[in-house]
Amino acid sequence: MRPDQWRVADFTYCWTLAGFCYTAFCVDVYSRRILGWRVMSSKTTPLVISVLEQALFTRRRTAFRFTATGLIHHSDAGSQYTSLAFTEALRDSGIAGSIGSVGDALDNALMESAIGLYKTELIDRHTTFSGRAELERETASWVHWYNTQRLHSAIGYRPPVEYEHLYHQQTISAEVA
Repeated sequence: MRPDQWRVADFTYCWTLAGFCYTAFCVDVYSRRILGWRVMSSKTTPLVISVLEQALFTRRRTAFRFTATGLIHHSDAGSQYTSLAFTEALRDSGIAGSIGSVGDALDNALMESAIGLYKTELIDRHTTFSGRAELERETASWVHWYNTQRLHSAIGYRPPVEYEHLYHQQTISAEVA
């Protein structure tokens, strides 16, 4: 397995004093890195498309060679992920879509786990968020911490960014040898 081979995506709801907001994520399966995320006040297709676009932007701005060719994007069967607009966005990016079975959270277990961590480590620790802007600021801070400092047992007790960096170092070393 390697980075940018398989991604998982989903979203969750979060209560704020201004009403519900929805936070969506896109995670690289290899490294557990959150590549894209977004907070919006509605759970419509633009929410998940913006996360897909952010994940692509995150990869394109790195120094590592990135191609979406061969990339699989897995999500649940929610209407946002099965919409024509989203499937066209995947196709236009050269990404293969994969949809899980209906009503089976285990089908997207890695994403459910990441959302569980988000809820436990950020959402449940706050008494309330004033609104979308505060939730967005706090989510940005948590995602940065999650990607650069949080240790993950599945990747050798390293943060996702470090784990990816090691992969790319090894790949470059192997190419030079």
